[in-house]
Amino acid sequence: MSPLVIAVLAVALIALTGFRIAQEYERGVIFRLGRLVGARGPGLFVILPIIDRMVKMDLRTVVMDVPSQECITRDNVTLMMDGMLYLRIVDPVQASYGVNDPVYAVSQLAQTTMRSEIGKLTLDQCFEEREQLNANIVTAINQASQTWGIQCMRYEIKNITPPNTVLKAMELQVAAERQKRAEILQSEGLRQSKINMAEGQKQEVVL
Repeated sequence: MSPLVIAVLAVALIALTGFRIAQEYERGVIFRLGRLVGARGPGLFVILPIIDRMVKMDLRTVVMDVPSQECITRDNVTLMMDGMLYLRIVDPVQASYGVNDPVYAVSQLAQTTMRSEIGKLTLDQCFEEREQLNANIVTAINQASQTWGIQCMRYEIKNITPPNTVLKAMELQVAAERQKRAEILQSEGLRQSKINMAEGQKQEVVL
């Protein structure tokens, strides 16, 4: 008997007898006649054929993109922002019935939370308090997703893109600040030079 036939027979035997296998990073959530029984795994376990239905849940961390979207700051500047979301299932039972698509639900929640948090900050604060903004979004997501059996591990803002007019104004502001610092340094240098010359003349008169 060929190995392929043996493999097919083994799969058929497992399906008929109710043997199931869950990997170390998986859990099998069992429903018996539509009623939740509990989670099984990892390893080999048995379910009742036809009567039981198993839903596999992956417990590994999922990394996903949060699409770019418009956010309005407290000082009414429209920004385009996107990010990266790191999440994992911590309760497979709740994740199996708490929400239809847990990953999609958390992604949508991350977008709405990001808009809400940006609305509390000014434009300058969005750039200066990036780490705090990430932490606030993670906290808000975890508070809302507790009943879904999902935990947000980390959120990272990738890009913050202001409008072109704001970018030009920021560039002019940076150039003005640099010019201001240069003039201050130059004036300080001239002042110190005059003080040194006066001190030299004073010493010369004394001598």
